[in-house]
Amino acid sequence: MAARARNERRFPQWEGLPDGGRRYWRIIRGATAGYARYVKVVGADEATLSIVQEIYDADGRLIATHEKFPVDTGHKRVVVSRGG
Repeated sequence: MAARARNERRFPQWEGLPDGGRRYWRIIRGATAGYARYVKVVGADEATLSIVQEIYDADGRLIATHEKFPVDTGHKRVVVSRGG
C-alpha cells in the first residue's frame, strides 16, 4: 500500500488503533528549547482523519495545540496548572 509506506517514511513512530487505523507521529526539536509533535490519525484505508500539532516547552509540558486537518483551527493555548 503506497499511502502506508509514505506515512511510515514521513512519521517514524506509529501505533495501531482498534478500528484498524493508525496513529502516526514525529517530533521536531525547537531551535532553542522545547519541541513540536505532529500527530496524524488515519483510518484502516490510510485516509487521513486528523492532523494535530502539539507544542511542548523545554520541560516537556504541553503548552499549545493546533488542529490542521480536517479544519484548521489555529493555535490554542493549553492551561497549565501551577499547583504543587
